[in-house]
Formats: sequence, C-alpha cells, structure tokens
Amino acid sequence: MNDQSLIAEADRRAALYAASASTRPPYPDVTAIEGLTAFEEPFPSTGRPDRETLALLDDVGSPATAVTTGPRYYGYVVGGVLPAAAAAERLVLAWDQRASTHTSSPAAAVIERQAGRWVLDALDLPRQSAVGFGTSATACTIACLSAARRSLLARHGWDWDMDGAAGAPPVRVVASATIHVAVAKALRILGFGLGHVIPAPVDTFGRVDPAQLPELDAGTILCLQAGEVNTGAFDPFTCIMPIAARARAWVHVDGAFGLWARASSSAALCESVDLADSWTADGHKWLNTPYDGAFSICRDAGALEAAMSSDADYSPSEPHAQQNLTLEFSRRARGIPIWAALRSLGRDGLRDLVDRNIAQARRLSDAMARIGYQLPVPTFLNQILAHAATDEATRTICHAVQQSGAGWFGMTRWHGRDAIRISVSSHRTTDDDIDMLIGAIADAFQAAR
Repeated sequence: MNDQSLIAEADRRAALYAASASTRPPYPDVTAIEGLTAFEEPFPSTGRPDRETLALLDDVGSPATAVTTGPRYYGYVVGGVLPAAAAAERLVLAWDQRASTHTSSPAAAVIERQAGRWVLDALDLPRQSAVGFGTSATACTIACLSAARRSLLARHGWDWDMDGAAGAPPVRVVASATIHVAVAKALRILGFGLGHVIPAPVDTFGRVDPAQLPELDAGTILCLQAGEVNTGAFDPFTCIMPIAARARAWVHVDGAFGLWARASSSAALCESVDLADSWTADGHKWLNTPYDGAFSICRDAGALEAAMSSDADYSPSEPHAQQNLTLEFSRRARGIPIWAALRSLGRDGLRDLVDRNIAQARRLSDAMARIGYQLPVPTFLNQILAHAATDEATRTICHAVQQSGAGWFGMTRWHGRDAIRISVSSHRTTDDDIDMLIGAIADAFQAAR
C-alpha cells in the first residue's frame, strides 16, 4: 500500500470513529479491554504490512478507547474535540514541521503567534504577555515557575543560568493547600522540595483564605488556582493580588480549565486574575482541542524568553520563537489546533460553549440534590461533587452509572469522604445527554438505598 492510500485508509477509519462518538458507550466493556491482548505479540522478525497494522490498531484499539470526545464522558475536564481543531491537527501532522522558529517553519511561526494573541484576547490577559504552546499544563507550569525563580533571583543579582542553585538566595514558595498535582510535580522537578512549600490554608470550598495567607516577600512565588480541581472554586484574587503586589511576590495562577471562565458570562468568578505574573491553561479542556496542547503565559515576555531560551549557532531565532518559550527545542505546531478552535468558535461561540456547560452542570447538581444526594460544595463552575449516605453507597452508585452507559465519571476524596466527581466540558454534550445521566443517577441512588 502506497503512502497516499494508507493515509486515506487511516482517514476513513478515523472519520468513522469520529462519526460514532455520540453513540459509542463512554467507556469500553470488559470484552473490548480483554481484546487488547492482541497487541501483546513478539517483536516481529520481518515487518508486517502497513494495512494490517492499521487494521489492528482500529479493529482492536478503537473499541477499547475511553470515548472522551463523546458527549457522555464526564470523568475529567477533557472536553470533546471541535471539528475545526481535529481537522487542523490532521493537516499539521501531514506538514510534519519542526515548529520551533520562523526559519524552520514560517507557516507554523506566524499561525502560532496569532494563536497566542487570540488566547490573550479571549482570556483578557495582558496583551504584551508571551504565550508558549507546550505539551501539558505540567510542562507549561515548569516553564512559568522557571521564569519566576530566575526573575526573583535576578533582583538579588544572582545569575541563575551561570551560577545555578548552589549558594543561591532562597526562593520561597507559598501554594494553596489544595494545590493541583501538576503544580506539585513541577515544583518537585524544579527542586523546590514539597516539604519546603508553605501551604496557604483554604476554606471549606478549597479557596485560599486571605486572612490566613502566609507572609509574602520579594523572594516568594505564590501559586493560586482558577478552578480548584474538585470543586471548581476560585481563589479570591481581588483580595490576594494587592497583598502580593505590596510584597513584590511573583503570582502564578494554575488555570488549567477555570481560566476559560474569563471568556464566559461567569467572568466575575476570576476577577483580578489578570493582575498575576504568569498563568497556565489547557486547550484540551474547555477549548475542546486535541491533547498535547497547553500554554504558558508570562506577563514579562522577556522573563519567559530568557528562562526558556535555546538558541544555537545552527538554529538562530527571534526571541518570541516557540523554542524560546517552551521546554522543547524540536516540537510540533501544537498551537495551530488552538488557533483553529478559536477561529471556528469566535468570541461568541466560545462564550456560548462555556456558558452552556456551566448551565448543564448546575441543572445536573440541582437534580442530584432533589434526588437526595449530598453536595458538600456549591456548583461554582462545571464541577460537581456529591456523595450518598455512606462511602460504600457512593462507590456502588458510581459503578452502576459507569456500567449503564449513560455516562462515565470517577471518584475522588473530599474532606475524608468518597465522592462522585462529575465534569461537564464537551461541546457535544446536549441537554438530552444530561437528562439521560440524571435518570441513571436517580436509578442508581434508589438501588443503593
């Protein structure tokens, strides 16, 4: 099979999968998962035909996927994939660009630069900021916190690039007590030591309490959240930002999904978040782009450019080249699907997408309260936390709904209790899908009683 016919066959199979996303069960059954043993074959001595490899991938792999791009997957904030973003991803894959500099890919450089401008416009963040398109919120957080540490040390005359950590003035980290694992991982990798991170006490909803905020100074990085991972609650930026500004602390905001509220009718939830120094967010969450598309935003563009700079004699670049804004020297143009999604939606479409999911989440939580579920926190955004009378009943209900096919969501722990955690973030989710989920949740609740 030649290149064109093989790619055409892959496109045909991919199109069939995408077309069936709305009707596929949100999670594979036991038979499909057991079928994955077909991939556990010895490394072949002689290469197998390309068509056979593609068929194995689709015939056995596709039935065993979690249909995160479908309308009834509520397990995490992953959204579905907008058609424009999926199509752009396919074309960019065919381009196979080293999207690091203008020289290596003029098209990628110009389009990603525009995507960055639109991200700042959509989220109403400082327009002079640098935007780097990285692989994940974790990678982008590493980039932002690296820029933060380097900048704070430079105030003390310390050259991090040349002198490194040995003997450097201390940089303190204050972070929400409910810090997301991605931020904790970034801090750990950067060598801050989780045992040295100073927790900022939170209220019962997971928001940092300004009255108990640890002392900040000009050598402090303060990590806040726009959308706590379980509750969707926002730290009170309006109260905290002036405190941080007076102390000259660097404020980083983890806004993986919650930052998209800035583009919605619920923008007041994150008022004053634009006063921070850096932010991270994901495209694959509420913007509904493919995975492997997140971004770091830094108010001081030069700080991010200096921290991530990776120019070489054989690969010179402009300061705002993506190789100088991200961890990767060689990278693909992951910002292009983000550009395509924003162009496809426009400002009004983006607002409608986020508003609709928020309304669906609130309708679902209201119905769950009427059924008899206990909701330990209000539905601030698109996240729902709920539990039954006992942990055992909660687990039983979760399993029953997963098996029903009406929706898939998982479990978490909140204040010592097992809880159902539901995320509504897909452009494919309709009110009918929410009604189906309500019915399954009601049936499971009655059965568990």
